[in-house]
Amino acid sequence: SAYRLCTMRKLPSLLARTLTSGTSGSSVLPDMSEVRSRLRDIVGASTNWRDHVQAMQERKALHTLLAKRQEDLPPRRMKDSYLEVILPLGSQPEIREKYLNVHNSVRFGRILEDLDSLGVLICYTHTKQEMQPRSPLSIVTALVDKINLCKKIIYPDCDIKFTGNVSWVGRTSMEVKMHMLQLHDGDYSPVLDATFVMVARDPENKRPAFVNPVVPETPEEEEIFKQGELNKLKRVDFSTASLLKMAPTAEERNVIHDIFLHTLDTRQEGEGTVSFRSRKLPPNSVWMEDAKLKGLQICHPQERNIFNRIFGGFLMRKAFELGWATACSYGGSRPFIVSVDDIMFQRPVEVGSLLLLSGQVCYTEKNYIQVRVHSEVCDADTREHQTTNIFHFTFISENEVPGIVPKTYG
Repeated sequence: SAYRLCTMRKLPSLLARTLTSGTSGSSVLPDMSEVRSRLRDIVGASTNWRDHVQAMQERKALHTLLAKRQEDLPPRRMKDSYLEVILPLGSQPEIREKYLNVHNSVRFGRILEDLDSLGVLICYTHTKQEMQPRSPLSIVTALVDKINLCKKIIYPDCDIKFTGNVSWVGRTSMEVKMHMLQLHDGDYSPVLDATFVMVARDPENKRPAFVNPVVPETPEEEEIFKQGELNKLKRVDFSTASLLKMAPTAEERNVIHDIFLHTLDTRQEGEGTVSFRSRKLPPNSVWMEDAKLKGLQICHPQERNIFNRIFGGFLMRKAFELGWATACSYGGSRPFIVSVDDIMFQRPVEVGSLLLLSGQVCYTEKNYIQVRVHSEVCDADTREHQTTNIFHFTFISENEVPGIVPKTYG
């Protein structure tokens, strides 16, 4: 199959933990609404928008609880942060409508929102201080490293289970591995694997804050931790290899030159010279500049997170939906999401912002379409634009799609 197989790394002897204390004997797993309510309790966030200023003022006092050095924090095991959460689409039909798309399958954008909330709660579970109901940490999503799917369809009438734990820890950042499974014939089968990176900040979300180290206990956990370290090094390498800092490699230059030669119009009359400006489109192709869609969101208070910024999951859902629409209009048939890569959260989005989203097909191969969605905020008063996120989505279309051809160096 063209789909990457999910590598369901089951950590040994990890027992499901319920979120609320005193229910450890119960087999009932918490659901997503409990996840969000627990997050509000941990942070002390207000459910009313008009009270949010006071709630944030109260958080300032938690500064005294921050560790001065990472060494002062007790190390944790991977199983200490392990959580299992249920999304009862089968057993509670009343919640199904929110997750349903027109093709009678589950909206992937909603799954992105749930993964984002769960990732944050897993990190709060890892950093939890006994005797301290409120956390002094502001934990926010820094990036989505990768999400790989191994199922084309997510069914809207079967229960879903999310599992996850902290897999690697730096000084102020944590990598979280999450898995999603769906119930079929009495068994949970894998749907996707996700790797998120979260960062810890002070109570006012202004400066980095230290987090508990993680100690692997088994050879399998050692492997998972080592992979987290490699992922971090890859991210550092990738950020230093930006085209704005470094020239393309020899291989990249050849690729660019080859595309350029294939699009030169050599059938010109006159002196027999070929103009660099005269370009033609190869057969069954589309210029990249003609494969765009744009969208605009007004960021209302309803979409705020526990820190009264716009919820990262909401941004991911909106970007995914625009990416899907871009792939759909380009390929002319229903696209299915295969993979999500490198979602960078470069700056927070404030409530009241105008959010401009631009979807762009940037690569195609056979049935595959890669879409890049660029997200920026516009300050209505100053008219300044600032990039907040860049998203990369890979879709597979039902039919083979036209080739995409860049016209400019950019």
